[in-house]
Amino acid sequence: MTLKQQITDDMKSAMRAKETARLGAIRLLLAAMKQREVDERIELSDTDIIAIIEKMNKQRRDSISQYEAAGRQELADVEKFEMSVLQNYLPQAFTEAEVMAEIDAAIAAAGASSAQDMGKVMAIVKPKLVGRADMSKVSGLIKARLA
Repeated sequence: MTLKQQITDDMKSAMRAKETARLGAIRLLLAAMKQREVDERIELSDTDIIAIIEKMNKQRRDSISQYEAAGRQELADVEKFEMSVLQNYLPQAFTEAEVMAEIDAAIAAAGASSAQDMGKVMAIVKPKLVGRADMSKVSGLIKARLA
């Protein structure tokens, strides 16, 4: 079963169970997917869908920090719930050790020795870690490793 089909099936089950909050989060995801399909005139692959989910999670993390800074905990809780629903569609996350192993392998493969080689390392690491690790943290780890 493709990821798109799984999301559609989950939407139907949320409708039947009358889970309005979960249904809303799934519909937001489906709307983002449909928008991308229409804009680019393509059929989304699982990798494309994972990239959309990553982007949506990043937006939610930003919103949560802003809501909490403004003292709007009820809005932050809604964003956290939506993030938890979206997380269900991402592949199993890598552990810190697995991420570091991938980074070390990419540095060796690229022959990187300084921070100027960071782009080469990211090009190798990104396809392997998208959806399985927070890419901003990965970028920081690579920068620290090359410094």
